[in-house]
Amino acid sequence: MASKILSPASTLSRPVRASLQCLRRQPIYPPTPVQHQPQRRSISAYGYEQAKALTFTDYGDPPSVLSLHSHSISPAHGNLMTLRFLASPINPADINQIQGVYPSKPRFTTSLSTASPIAVAGNEGVAEIIALGDKVKSEGFKRGDWVVMNGPGFGTWRTHASATTADVVKLEDSAREGITPIQAGTISINPCTAYRMLKDFVDLKEGDWFIQNGANSGVGRAAIQLGKQWGLKSINVIRARDDKAKEEQLKQDLLSIGADVVITDTELQSQGIRDQAKEWTSGGRSPILLALNCVNGKAATAMAKLLSSDAHFVTYGAMSKQPLTIPASMLIFKDVHFHGFWVSKWAEKHPEAKKSTVEDVLGLIKKGKFRDTPVEEIAWEWETKGEDLIGKVKDTLEGYREGKGVFVFGKT
Repeated sequence: MASKILSPASTLSRPVRASLQCLRRQPIYPPTPVQHQPQRRSISAYGYEQAKALTFTDYGDPPSVLSLHSHSISPAHGNLMTLRFLASPINPADINQIQGVYPSKPRFTTSLSTASPIAVAGNEGVAEIIALGDKVKSEGFKRGDWVVMNGPGFGTWRTHASATTADVVKLEDSAREGITPIQAGTISINPCTAYRMLKDFVDLKEGDWFIQNGANSGVGRAAIQLGKQWGLKSINVIRARDDKAKEEQLKQDLLSIGADVVITDTELQSQGIRDQAKEWTSGGRSPILLALNCVNGKAATAMAKLLSSDAHFVTYGAMSKQPLTIPASMLIFKDVHFHGFWVSKWAEKHPEAKKSTVEDVLGLIKKGKFRDTPVEEIAWEWETKGEDLIGKVKDTLEGYREGKGVFVFGKT
């Protein structure tokens, strides 16, 4: 039987031979310089989501202990959902929590692919559900839903997270329609605090008065606007400024959102303040039934002295880091009731009431009856460097910001 001897070249397939011919024919050029492309977010593999978070391993000064950590999130299944954050504010409580001086503690965990436990900073924010397990679906959640955190300690300064339904409160589609991520992301702490303090301690009627310090804070501005909607009148105390032009500008700003009276803490402690308070309240015939305190110190005591008998004094902060001194005469002769309020503890006990409170405030925003707190948007993209994000936190810590700092997440 005849046989045919094949040359080595003839054993190659036509495509391979063509490739070799092309290689032989191509002229040699100098190597092309490498073009450095901007960092891009890694594509998820096998359903794993790539995430970044501002984390800390121990308590301390935020610029010293915070770092940007990258990790993967396992595919959502069962009772788990994957969240993509849209907006997360920087609140004073967040700073205190990192410092280790806040009552609620963060969740230190090794679930973020670390050998030692770490915690994610931040307590407030709004996120979008991008994946969810079957059990989550059965509880009425779906992809695209917006959720806010149910309580403190979850960690919101991050691009993505894995969560359960117990961790979040869902915003119904009707409630979030026409609402921006910043509005939704800053609604669950300050406005809720103001709302509940005005509602839960005294049955205030239209025309009744309340007084508050820290009036230019997020809670203070919310209390002014909510009170105005409900027909309440307010005396608002702000910190005196060396720059009197800025002080007057701040007074006018608060008056423009519904404040009836705005004074400084220096004016509050001056002689004749009781006579002035009588003039504001129809000769004293309209009692001041509620005080909201976030400062403490002598100014808070001066505020309490303007209250009517059987009034209620609610403390929700201690910005001056001074004690609250209560004269015995207020307890014995005026029967003023002193309370503390922490919205996080309230929300744990009343999750449905928190949901309705949030949605009620969102409804006022959509109607143009509630103005957002001034904010400074801090862009967080996948390429954003950790030192830039931490620098923004430091700015808040040192007071270099006119409005509340809010991380706004872009292409993450």
